[in-house]
Formats: sequence, structure tokens, C-alpha cells
Amino acid sequence: MDAVRSHASPRLRCQLCSSSRHSGHGTYLSSRSAAAPTITSSVHGTVQKTNKLLSVSPLRARYTPEIGDLVVGRIAEVQSRRWRVDVAAPLLAALPLSAINLPGGILRRRTAVDELNIRAFFTEGDLLVAEVQAIHGDGSASLHTRSLKYGKLRNGVFVGVAGGAGGAGGGGGGGVVRSRRQIWTVATANGGGDVDVVLGVNGYVWIARHVEPEVQGKDVSITRLEESLSGSVYSSQNDEAAPATRREIARLAACVRTLAEAGIRVNEELIRKAYEASVEAALEMEAGESEYLGGASAKRVVDAALSEEADG
Repeated sequence: MDAVRSHASPRLRCQLCSSSRHSGHGTYLSSRSAAAPTITSSVHGTVQKTNKLLSVSPLRARYTPEIGDLVVGRIAEVQSRRWRVDVAAPLLAALPLSAINLPGGILRRRTAVDELNIRAFFTEGDLLVAEVQAIHGDGSASLHTRSLKYGKLRNGVFVGVAGGAGGAGGGGGGGVVRSRRQIWTVATANGGGDVDVVLGVNGYVWIARHVEPEVQGKDVSITRLEESLSGSVYSSQNDEAAPATRREIARLAACVRTLAEAGIRVNEELIRKAYEASVEAALEMEAGESEYLGGASAKRVVDAALSEEADG
């Protein structure tokens, strides 16, 4: 029989029969004798058993990149032919110059002039949305932005969601759920227009005014759409946004923060439900009353999201 012993130590220690369990992620084998091996947790978290494999999912952890992940990152360093990007992982990711769209055609050769003007595309502090293209032996990731959905981010607000990606906060610390759609548009209330939401699976969220992609010329074929991008896609200047739009962007950001503070891992359905509950709560307020999302209104938003999660 497996026996679990409780200790005052923050580490979870399981006394197991020999060969009955195997040490997995978040654990190590600290056997004192061959007859009574001990598997000890190396992190705070919840125990997960898969057949004979015993592992511990940490309450909070850094993001672990996976190929195909959509991530929101911040440029941390500019090098000669690439950018180093903070994506909340243990190591900075790399975005090569050859992996971005350049004005004038995505297939044109990257020249020495492009390398000299590398800061004209991204510079330190810029935010971008990208896709993980490859994982290297040391665990670092390579990114690309060769899609109209990806590239520099502006006209919005950044929200960091604690807990990490896709269940990295699986012990209940919030985060972002890997789902079918990570980028979508919300038709907001109160004349706010359309607002884009980008859910990076690394726990970074971007909420911004919706802007249709700019292309040069008319009647551009869909197969050559990316080759017709203008240089404005790398502009760092925000466009003018109406007060109603800014208000709804702030409301959506507050909903994301409220869900994260409640330890709920966010996805499209939960954010939409929370936003709808926030709008309803605002309509019921008396004139002049603050619409700050806290207290009873925050609880209402969380309850609405939890009911949606239960229904799902």
C-alpha cells in the first residue's frame, strides 16, 4: 500500500513502495534505502498521478514554450540580425530578422540595409504578438510574425495574467487556457465599437481598438496580401481612439484582471461572459455612481464566469 506522510516542511513527501511509482516532473527521488524509496516534491503544487508516474503541478510557474503557441512578448534586446523577446519563459525567445514581414514583400531578400535599420521594425520595449516556430535544446524558443494576425501591438493596453500559460498555474493560480481561438474581436457596448483581444498562452493579454490591416493598392489577391503591407505596420504611434472605445477597452481589461485575481484561468467564453456581466452591472448603477470593478460588482462578474464554466 502507498502511504502519504505529512510534514511541517513545505515540501510534499510521499513514502512509496519500491517500483510502485516513478518520479515525474516537479519531483525527485530521495531514497534512503532500496526497500523504501521516497519521492519528494521540489515545488509547491498539486499531486498528479498518471498510471505509475507521480508528478507535481506547481501553483505558479514560468511559461514553457511549445511549437505553435501564440504569445505576446516584449522586446528586451536588439541584436544584429534578431531581437530577444521576453515571453515570460525562463529564457528570452529569439525573433530573427528573416522571420518577420518586411514592407515590399515577405519573400524579398534581407539585405545589409535591413540589418542596419533593424530598430525601425522593433526596438526595446515594443510589444508584439508572434507564434512559436521552434524550440531549441536549451529550452529557448524561436518566434515568427509572418502573418497578418501577428506583428507590433499598439492602440491598446497590456494585462499580465499571473499563473503562466495553459495551466502552468494548474494548481489554481489563474493563467490562460490554450483554446481554439486566441485572437478575436468583441463588439462592445455603449458605442465603443470593435475591440480586439489577444490571449497569449504565456499569460500576457493585449486589448486594443480594432484596426483593419492596411494594404497598398486595390483588389489585392489574398495570396499576395502580405506582400502589400505598408511600412505603417511598424509604426510606434498610437491612432486616435474615441472616449467610448477607450472606456470599453478599460472595462475588458478590468474583467481580465478580476478573473485572474479570483484564480480563474481565462479564455474567450469566460471573458465575454464577464464583460456582459460588467455591462449589466453598470446599467443598474445610479447616475454618478462609480463603475469601478470591485466589491459586489467584481463578485458578480466572477460568479457569471464561473456559471459559464460550469455550464461548459
